[in-house]
Amino acid sequence: MTDLRPFIAGLPKAELHVHHVGSASPRIVAELAARHPDSKVPTDPEALADYFTFTDFAHFIDVYLSVVDLVRTPEDVRLLTFEVARDMARQNIRYAELTVTPYSSTSRGIDERAFMAAIEDARKAAEAEFGTILRWCFDIPGEAGLVSAEETARLATTDALRPEGLVSFGLGGPEIGVPRPQFKPYFDRARAAGLRSVPHAGETTGPQTVWDAIRDLGAERIGHGTTSVQDPALLAHLAEHRIALEVCPTSNIATRAVATLDEHPIRRMVEAGVLVTVNSDDPPMFGTDLNNEYAVAARLLGLDERGVAALAKNAVEASFLDAPGKAVIAAEIDAYTDGWLAR
Repeated sequence: MTDLRPFIAGLPKAELHVHHVGSASPRIVAELAARHPDSKVPTDPEALADYFTFTDFAHFIDVYLSVVDLVRTPEDVRLLTFEVARDMARQNIRYAELTVTPYSSTSRGIDERAFMAAIEDARKAAEAEFGTILRWCFDIPGEAGLVSAEETARLATTDALRPEGLVSFGLGGPEIGVPRPQFKPYFDRARAAGLRSVPHAGETTGPQTVWDAIRDLGAERIGHGTTSVQDPALLAHLAEHRIALEVCPTSNIATRAVATLDEHPIRRMVEAGVLVTVNSDDPPMFGTDLNNEYAVAARLLGLDERGVAALAKNAVEASFLDAPGKAVIAAEIDAYTDGWLAR
């Protein structure tokens, strides 16, 4: 097959499933660790590669939370957010919906108004400097229970606090032992306030979790949805209702949700007619980025340049960007692809 990496590197892209803290580069994680020497996180960027080697999903959560604990001040929040946008711009990511877990910061003592101001200041500065548009998904950390759900819903729906860039409401963390239906009242409140529903489901549990996310949480997209392929009726429902799956191949291998890339179910999702988007999840932690995820997906799906461009347009379609904004990025993808193939 043709090496598509040069084409992918310049392709305008949107990303829909990428975590705020999980996007911190080794350089930024090391800088934050140096600021907070009581942490067990290494201050040497090279040592982080070993630190970010996970034995299973539970171990990944433990390591992830240790990095979350490095973000302790509004200045930490602002630095992290702006640097994530810089890394996205280097990959020609034109639009991203960044999953932010405000409870992780407010519960550690960061003032809620200062937190909102920090992410918004970074968002606006990044768009002005890099041209990358950021929007927020506020998600409930499932491991923290209903207390965190109440706090996340309050922060997301209180007009005096809700940031301008907030578009959606999610649910992350472990799925085992964290059933989706208990979060229905909080998703109902968020949806009533105009936020879109994007919970994780079917990553480490079976397809019933995805059904619960659709029926109880009103999911419009599903984070991961890896086990959806075990239920043909679910795949048909996702395809019919254009409920997109936010697929993160390398993440699924790193957390042992899927054994090997060759066993990844992305092809079966596409063959079933599901709207599939490609994402990086927690890229530095998994030794990847969005460009690499597109290269992985292209290999698994047997795509050429036009196929990769169509995959990029899936993410634009499934995004919560307004119609004019979607049209601009879709046109950029088409123009870039036509120009590349005309060389």
